[in-house]
Amino acid sequence: MSVGLHWPRTLASRLSLIFLIGLLLAQALSFGAQYYERYQSAKNTMLGNLETDVSTSIAILDRLPAEERPDWLERLARRNYGYLLSEGEPGMPIEAGDVPVAVTSITEAIGERYPLTFTDIPGPKKHFQGHLRLSDGSPVTIDVRPAMVPLSPWLPAVLLGQLALMIACTWLAVRIAVRPLTRLANAVETLDPNAHPINLDESGPTEVIYAARAFNAMQARIAAYLKERMQLLAAISHDLQTPITRMKLRAELMDDCVEKDKLWNDLSEMEHLVREGVAYARSIHGSTEESRRTNMDSFLESLVFDYQDMGKQVQLVGKSAAVIDTRPHALRRVLVNLTDNALKFAGAAEVWVEANKGSLAITVMDRGPGIADAELAQVLQPFYRVENSRNRDTGGTGLGLAIAQQLAMALGGSLTLSNREGGGLCAELKLPLHSR
Repeated sequence: MSVGLHWPRTLASRLSLIFLIGLLLAQALSFGAQYYERYQSAKNTMLGNLETDVSTSIAILDRLPAEERPDWLERLARRNYGYLLSEGEPGMPIEAGDVPVAVTSITEAIGERYPLTFTDIPGPKKHFQGHLRLSDGSPVTIDVRPAMVPLSPWLPAVLLGQLALMIACTWLAVRIAVRPLTRLANAVETLDPNAHPINLDESGPTEVIYAARAFNAMQARIAAYLKERMQLLAAISHDLQTPITRMKLRAELMDDCVEKDKLWNDLSEMEHLVREGVAYARSIHGSTEESRRTNMDSFLESLVFDYQDMGKQVQLVGKSAAVIDTRPHALRRVLVNLTDNALKFAGAAEVWVEANKGSLAITVMDRGPGIADAELAQVLQPFYRVENSRNRDTGGTGLGLAIAQQLAMALGGSLTLSNREGGGLCAELKLPLHSR
């Protein structure tokens, strides 16, 4: 099974990968060039020293009495080569195409005075010997074991330090580059034209300043467009109330007949729709109401008692013991819309309240026909009616849940709909919880 390489998903990981690979390749090329130059320089130095040292050592051994030569072998030995007062080890003659550079240097140093023969000694490591005879005929073998130029013991620590520095610089650069994008993404995610706009900080590099200014300008244009649209809707809805009222007065003066009743019903429906349109237009400005400390248990009990006084089947379940900062008129409108919706389609409603960590959940539930799962999100849109339940015979305008949704957002909360097990609708309003 083959494993494919996948490009990282986040921008930070992609930039980090590109920077690290680029820096590592640059570091490897730099190290390779420096190591090659150091190797060549060290090799030339070692070969020059080898020529001088071998010629001097052979001259010393040639001039020493035969009985004193063994005592000098240890003094003349070096790390990579030494001297033997014998014929050396058996080996194969070195081929012409594979002559080590040290052979050439030794030959140039002493080959004219002392004829040399070289043999390759078999073994796991490179090993060869040069054979010659001194003036008195005594054999001398130059035993050579070539080795790589040794690395300094501090070099790995320096390389690890450079790698750590590259990673730290890469992390810092990626963080500086990605942070403005993260702020912009968070601002877009929390963009709410209904709430007070929060402008991005217009500071930093030129590109960041330009993006922040563009976002702030876009946010202002959206808010202005939405305000203009709501003002237009409110103005039209308000202006329609006057001619509708005149038409109802004229219809009242008509003789009793079937057509009069139909006209009256149509005018009443138009008047209700206009009022809901005004309420929806005003709900967008629910944040203009001042917040007040509100005892939620007392607030909900008052709401439920008002319904019970009118003979409605509304029950309150649970206690929260919460006191929050909220806009009571807007909150009451939300709960009234949800409760009226439950009473309209189920005849009874239950209001559940529960204080969770950081939030307050108020749920209005009924045992009505519910809503298809595919339409749960759509019914929160203005003027949307579910065909099998919200038709004109029920008086629905398609604005009740839309108004509740707008006011819930203006309160800093959220409204979600779901179907209950066993049938019915569950409308949950979540508000930020601030304890006393």
